[in-house]
Amino acid sequence: MSQFPSLRDRVVVITGGGRGLGREMALELAASGARLVVTGARAGGELADTVTEAAALSGDGRAIAVQADVRDPADCARVVAEAEAAFGAVDVLVNNAGRGMRLVSETFNTVPTKFWETDPAIWREIIDINLNGAFNMAAAVTPGMIARGFGKIINISTSDQTMVRRGYAPYGPSKAGLEAASRVWAQDLEGTGVDVMVYLPGGAADTALLPDSANKRGADGGLLPAAVMRRAIGWLCADESNGRSGARYIARLWDDSLPPDEAAGKAQSPSVDKPAIM
Repeated sequence: MSQFPSLRDRVVVITGGGRGLGREMALELAASGARLVVTGARAGGELADTVTEAAALSGDGRAIAVQADVRDPADCARVVAEAEAAFGAVDVLVNNAGRGMRLVSETFNTVPTKFWETDPAIWREIIDINLNGAFNMAAAVTPGMIARGFGKIINISTSDQTMVRRGYAPYGPSKAGLEAASRVWAQDLEGTGVDVMVYLPGGAADTALLPDSANKRGADGGLLPAAVMRRAIGWLCADESNGRSGARYIARLWDDSLPPDEAAGKAQSPSVDKPAIM
């Protein structure tokens, strides 16, 4: 039995859910009774495996896979159409699809690439998936959410220091842009019943965004397990987080031993009137 009863039958779209952070969040929500639409840029393989595991937790017919490229607005509209055909409506969007610095260099975490050395096509691809892709999906789900007076958009981000770390462009700037967009979207949606929140691991996570090696590690040392994202995703998708629009939550700081509201308070980043980058 989930500690969040409102998750039962809640329809959640998770982009990039075939592996890593997306897979962990999908399986956590499936175990809580949510109905899932899991997307990936490639059909079959990991995407199919995630949906099979989710269905084993939540029941047959309660999780579907949709192959879609978030860079394509038509694909994003099709995700929403297939979700509506299967389950009636989209209640929650988790914008998790993303590409990292391995597209720039397989040694980016040991030998930083200067921004001017980056292939412009790779620069565009990372920005297009991480930022524009999130916009495309949000634009596809938002009209329906507004019409129903309820919805949640959860944008998966990265740590502040990663946004401005040497050698991490364009990945870092793409996530900084996503967080700025999240703040704008939250204001645009004020009073509609649709909340926009940001969620992040709180450190480098052990995913395919980092090159495989015998001593795989993040820029600051050890790695968080991808499963850290299970901690708060249920609360973020449940009614308990209603009205928390514009807030940012760090999975590493979420304490499962505390009541959810108290855990959320400790995991929430302090709000600032004007973000400072430089």
